[in-house]
Amino acid sequence: MTVIVVANPKGGVGKSTLSTNLAGYFAAAGEWVALADLDKQHSAHAWLDLRPATLPAIETWEVDPDAPAKPPRGLEKAVIDTPAGLHGNRLGAALELADKVIVPLQPSMFDILATQDFLERLTKEKAVRKGAIQVGVVGMRVDARTRSADQLHRFVEGLKLPVLGFLRDTQNYVQLAAHGLTLWDVAKSRVEKDLEQWQSIVEWVDGRGKAAASAAAE
Repeated sequence: MTVIVVANPKGGVGKSTLSTNLAGYFAAAGEWVALADLDKQHSAHAWLDLRPATLPAIETWEVDPDAPAKPPRGLEKAVIDTPAGLHGNRLGAALELADKVIVPLQPSMFDILATQDFLERLTKEKAVRKGAIQVGVVGMRVDARTRSADQLHRFVEGLKLPVLGFLRDTQNYVQLAAHGLTLWDVAKSRVEKDLEQWQSIVEWVDGRGKAAASAAAE
């Protein structure tokens, strides 16, 4: 069983968008997946309440933010959505459960600076240094061909972290979320470009390939 924590202490960077669509990917692949929500607003679980029962199931994993417990036995994948301001004991508890950590990050200098301390702490975690936890960054709401994307690459390369991919700024995510849907719940022709951008991300999550900064930018 693999647990993926989606984390960034800065708010508004797309954590819930990344978490819900990642859970949707696993569900569409036929895996038993649960979605945990450590945010007091419970945005991800509110999204689950909107999800039609006819779609591939995503379980609700109720977790105490101050003392996360192990997920139910038998799960194949679990995704943990985390709140803004995640730090200290709550961050430590989330990392105790994690096999992989994905950090969504908008590639503006302000967002990079706000996230720098968090990423530096992650790289110094014993489990990360020993390879027990893998960490990757996803550029949110950005075109991979822009200077902003290059700036993000340079920043994370200095921390020796991979950029897993870039997700564009599109209303597809907003419109689908309003109905409890993900990219994998609608016709591929409707979201073809977005699915292409997810390919390197899901390959990294599934362990089917190493998403390097140079590959993600192509």
